[in-house]
Amino acid sequence: MAPEMAVRAAALAALRGDAALDALLNGMFDGPPGKASAPYAILGDCIGADWGTKDAPGREVRLTLIVQDKGETGAALAEMLALADAAIGRITVPGWQVASARLLRSRIVRAREEGWRATVDYRVRVLG
Repeated sequence: MAPEMAVRAAALAALRGDAALDALLNGMFDGPPGKASAPYAILGDCIGADWGTKDAPGREVRLTLIVQDKGETGAALAEMLALADAAIGRITVPGWQVASARLLRSRIVRAREEGWRATVDYRVRVLG
């Protein structure tokens, strides 16, 4: 399996496998859902770049997680983001050694009708 797809699958499994996060969401989707009601999360873009060494193949994979919440305050969104961060930090990728899994940046927006929306970018580096 291509490293980008392996990291994406591992991230999705880690996010879906977190019972506390799952309890707060109506769904964790791999790409845009046809229909979803907040709160939900989407694993979006996945961008790969070479991160190999002389003697080992490697990839740097950047993942985007989008979390949508209709709450009045950002408290529930903050809790979901903390759980997602922890889940990404625990990922294991079959066939690859995870060198690091880190948050790169996050953007949080409050829209009047849609509630709170966070877009979070993670960087996962793996060696094969």
